[in-house]
Amino acid sequence: MMRAGHHRLLYFPPAAPPLTPPESARLIPAATTNRCRAASPSTSISPSSVLPAADSVASAFQDYQLLFSSQRSETADPVALRAAEGAVPADFPRGTYYLVGPGMIADDHGSIVSPFDGHGYLRAFEFTGAGRVMYSARYVETAAALEEREAETGQWRFVRPGIFSLLNPAAPALAPGDKIAKNVANTAVLSWGGRIFCLWEGGRPVEIDPSSLATIGEADLILSSAEFGRSSAAAAFMKPVLRRLMGMAPKRILSHYKIDVKRDRLLLLSCDPEDMFLSSSTFTFYEFDGKFELKQKKEFVIPDQLMIHDWGFTDGHYILMANRTKLDLPGSVLALSGMAPMISTLSVNPSQATTPIYLLPRFSNGRESARDWRIPIKAPSQLWTSHMANAFEEDDGAGNLFIQFQASVCSYKWFNFGKMFGYDWRSAKLDPSFMNMVESKQLLPHLVQISIELDANGSCQWCSVSEPSSQWNRIADFPVINLSHSGQKHRFLYASSTSGSSKFLPHFPYDTILKMNCSNGLVESWRPGSRRFIGEPIFIPKVASRYEEDGYVVFVEPKCKKPDLGSNTLLNRNFEYAVSEQRCYLVILDAKRIGHEEALVTKLEVPHHLTFPLGFHGIWDGRREE
Repeated sequence: MMRAGHHRLLYFPPAAPPLTPPESARLIPAATTNRCRAASPSTSISPSSVLPAADSVASAFQDYQLLFSSQRSETADPVALRAAEGAVPADFPRGTYYLVGPGMIADDHGSIVSPFDGHGYLRAFEFTGAGRVMYSARYVETAAALEEREAETGQWRFVRPGIFSLLNPAAPALAPGDKIAKNVANTAVLSWGGRIFCLWEGGRPVEIDPSSLATIGEADLILSSAEFGRSSAAAAFMKPVLRRLMGMAPKRILSHYKIDVKRDRLLLLSCDPEDMFLSSSTFTFYEFDGKFELKQKKEFVIPDQLMIHDWGFTDGHYILMANRTKLDLPGSVLALSGMAPMISTLSVNPSQATTPIYLLPRFSNGRESARDWRIPIKAPSQLWTSHMANAFEEDDGAGNLFIQFQASVCSYKWFNFGKMFGYDWRSAKLDPSFMNMVESKQLLPHLVQISIELDANGSCQWCSVSEPSSQWNRIADFPVINLSHSGQKHRFLYASSTSGSSKFLPHFPYDTILKMNCSNGLVESWRPGSRRFIGEPIFIPKVASRYEEDGYVVFVEPKCKKPDLGSNTLLNRNFEYAVSEQRCYLVILDAKRIGHEEALVTKLEVPHHLTFPLGFHGIWDGRREE
C-alpha cells in the first residue's frame, strides 16, 4: 500500500483543533416519531470552542469536519424551501432531484467510519411547479441501518465496521458468523421503470418508495443465482468465504449504471466479488427496457485482476478502463486478524506503465464482434479511473472507427483505498491533508480525453491521452453531460473543480463548477464564494429543449456562515468570524450563462436543523412531469 510519507503533504501542526467536535458540541438526538425524527444538528460548534481565523489550519480542519458531520434529523413530511436568492424560473421542469450519500459516519459511542461505510441518507428536492420546491430526507433503512440504530432513542451504535473502516475498541465484538460488510446504499440513485433505487458498490440495490422515501427492501434486479457464478477452484473457494465473512451478494452490481436514451435502455454492470482476489475478472452487462424486461445479457472474462468503479458505452461497445489491483499479503494478515480494514487486503498494481482499455462488443453482429476483445488498447500513460463522463464512436466512411471519451483520473502513486476522503482508520479521524497534497495536478483527480482509432479489422491505429482543454489546469471530478446525449457525441461537459483560492484546502472539497466546450476547448466556471463548497453537478434540460446546453446545472452548496455577533466587539476584533454554522443550499445555474454574473438563477436554503453532509451521486427524475 502507498504510504503518505512518500509524498509532500500540507503541514497541519499538532496545535490544530481536534478532528471531531469537542465534547461540548456533541448533541444527543431528540426523541423520534414514526414520521419525522427531529434532532438538534450534530454540526453545531460551542461558542467556547477555539475560534479560528478565516483561512487557517484551524478553519480548514473545522470546515472539513462540518462537511462530513453526521446528521441525525430526518423529515418524511416534505418542507417547503425558502429562496435565499433569486427564484425558481417558470420554465423549470417538474420532477425530483434525488441525492444520496453517507449521512451517518460517527455513532453515539465513539466509532467513526470511512464515508464509504456511512449509512445512506437520501434527500429529495421535488419541484412541484409555480416556483415551489419541497424537501424531504430519510435514511435508507437497510438491514444494517435497522440493526445499528435504536428505534426508541434514535441513537446509533455501529456493530459492523464495513469494508473500509475499523470501530472503536469499545465497540461490541462481532459474534462468530457475523458479517463484516454492510450494504449501506449510499452511493448512487437509480430511477427507471417508475421505480427508485439506492445503490452501493457491494450489495443489491435497495428500492425506495418515491413519494414517502420509505425503504421497500433489497431488489435482485439481475437474478444473481449460482448459475451465473464461475466454476474455477479458486472462485469456488473464495465465493463462500466472501459470503460468510463479508456478507457480499453472489453478484456485485456496480453503483454506476448508464442510460441509453437512443434505445430507451438501462445498462447495468456486475462483477463477481471474488474477482478482487483472483487473477481474472468476470463482468456481466445487462440491458433492460423501460418496463424492466431484460433484453440482453453479455458476460466477459478478462485475464486480469481489476477493480472498476465507472465505465462507458457507445453504439457498439462497452468500455472499461482497467484499474489494476493486487493482493496485499501484509495487509491481508492485518485485516484477517482484525487490526486493519478488509480493504487492506488489496492495493493498486502499478506494474504496467500503460492503461489497458477494453472495448467489449455490445452486440453480436457487426464488425465489433469480429475484433478480439481480449486484447486491450494500451493507453500511453498509467491512469486510475474514478468517473467517466461520456463516450461515443464515429465511422469515417472509409472503414475506420473513431472512439472518444472523457474521464476523471488520478495517479496510482496517489490513490490509496484506506485514505480516501482523508479517513485514517488508525486514528478514526478525517484528515483533509491527504486530499490536498501539494503535488502536480497529474497525481490528483483531473480530466483527460481518450481518443482511439480502429481500422476495418479492428486493429488499433493509435490511442492518445490528452487534456480536454488547454484552458483548465486544475483538478476536477464528477464529470457529467446532458443525458440526452449519453453514448452519443456531445459538446458540453460539466464537472466539480477547484479555484485553488484556499491556502489549506486548495484541492478538496471542490468549490467551483466547471463548464467545458469539448468542441473548441472553451472553459467557463462559476464559484459560490469563500468557504463555500459544492457537490456533484447534474444537468436538467428544459422542457422540449432544442439545444444541448439549453437547461440548468443543479448542485448542493454547503457553506460556513459568519453569524451576527451583535455587541460582542471582542470577538469581532480578534476574528473574522467566531462561530461556524453549517448551511446547505440547492443551487440552480443557467447552463448557458455559466461564466457570467447572471448565471445564478436561485439558491434554495435547507432548514438549519436539516443540513446534511456532502453527498456522492444524484439523479433527476422527471417522470412526474405534467
